[in-house]
Amino acid sequence: MNRVVADCRRFPSDSNCSLTIIGNEDEVLRAAAEHAVSVHGHEAGAELDGALRGMLEPEESYQPGQRT
Repeated sequence: MNRVVADCRRFPSDSNCSLTIIGNEDEVLRAAAEHAVSVHGHEAGAELDGALRGMLEPEESYQPGQRT
């Protein structure tokens, strides 16, 4: 399984979050969902899971970013 990246800096955030999660897709999705709920106040569920899946980037093409 290829490794992927979820980078909070890619999205607007009131908390100015800088967390980046790298790992296997299932691990990253689980950690990102827990983070989104506990830190950003999102509601857990299929809608959040779909949004998170859409923000994943392949590790090999990842370039650290700045807040958008």
